[in-house]
Amino acid sequence: MHLLSSSFVHGQRIPEEFAFCAPDPAKHVRMSGNRNPHLRWTGVPSTAKSLVLLCVDVDVPTRADDVNQEGRSVPADLPRTSFWHWVLVDIPPSVSEIPAGSASAGITARGKREPRGPKGSRQGLNDYTLWFAGDKDMAGEYFGYDGPCPPWNDTLLHHYQFTLYAIDLARCPVDGAFTGQQVKDAIARHVLAEATLTGTYSLNPAVK
Repeated sequence: MHLLSSSFVHGQRIPEEFAFCAPDPAKHVRMSGNRNPHLRWTGVPSTAKSLVLLCVDVDVPTRADDVNQEGRSVPADLPRTSFWHWVLVDIPPSVSEIPAGSASAGITARGKREPRGPKGSRQGLNDYTLWFAGDKDMAGEYFGYDGPCPPWNDTLLHHYQFTLYAIDLARCPVDGAFTGQQVKDAIARHVLAEATLTGTYSLNPAVK
């Protein structure tokens, strides 16, 4: 399979309109367009019964001590973990494209309750659910796509992996407010083919 986008080029920066936050010279960050990027794919196996799309930032700091702290920076050699940005399952095999802005356009405080997506698909929780858990204005269940917002003082360029899986199940065996890791575990033995498209992003002006 091949996964492509007209919104960004594999291995290059994701434009600000597809991010949750953008750089701001005065305040470090500002809210951004938070539109989902365009995605298109080819080469889905004829035996596929559904598709799964996952987007994950693989460069999230494992310690928050220095995150977004004035006068400090997050060292590039700090061990990293993952942050799920989009969890989309039960995409019909007949679907071959998700237009830009069709599943997310703008930021919804406390999370999108019923995000748009391909007909018949279901969307799980992204990790802003955990990130905003203690915020009285933003806490909620964040379903669907919410874009990049890495620490503004991180010295490491973040990589966002969009991976499409063709699976041999018509319905992904997850229910309720499911997560990216739950989906990945559930489909582990059912993947027929997969394709990954990677974009980069940073809010640190010193990181290119």
